[in-house]
Amino acid sequence: MINVNEAHEEKLTAGAKIADAVASTVGSWPFIIMQSIILFCWIVLNVVGWIKAWDPYPFILLNLALSFQAAYAAPFVMMSQNRQAEKDRLTAENDYLTDCKGEEELRNVMEHLDHQDHMIIQLLEHIEAQHERIEALHQIILQRLELAPPEVVKAAMLANEPPSQDTPDQQQ
Repeated sequence: MINVNEAHEEKLTAGAKIADAVASTVGSWPFIIMQSIILFCWIVLNVVGWIKAWDPYPFILLNLALSFQAAYAAPFVMMSQNRQAEKDRLTAENDYLTDCKGEEELRNVMEHLDHQDHMIIQLLEHIEAQHERIEALHQIILQRLELAPPEVVKAAMLANEPPSQDTPDQQQ
């Protein structure tokens, strides 16, 4: 993965940076507000005529100035948009590579989980088989105890009892 912003900034020339700055300025609210104020003042001063009207109606000089500004600013804006489109392509390519890596990681995790599921099923089957063997041995022991004489059973039970926890005073 690459840092698209750093890769894009490394390629910028001085002219490209100027074009971005001009496009950023021309496309900002402060510029639009300031230009609107200037246009309003221009029109008012020429209509009222307090000062000699240097550009009377239909404001041909104003139209010329605005046309010049638009013709001059348009290439800067287009250059900036082209660079932004290139940056967007880099971003899309980077996103695709990131998505591919994420998909591969997800595939590996799923394979690992499938393997764990298989191992858990094997363990459960093994535990179940052991439980069945224990039950079978338990049944055999019960059958043999039924056939054994009562004295032998009683002696076996006493032998398996844990020793009493009596204190030395109680044993006397």
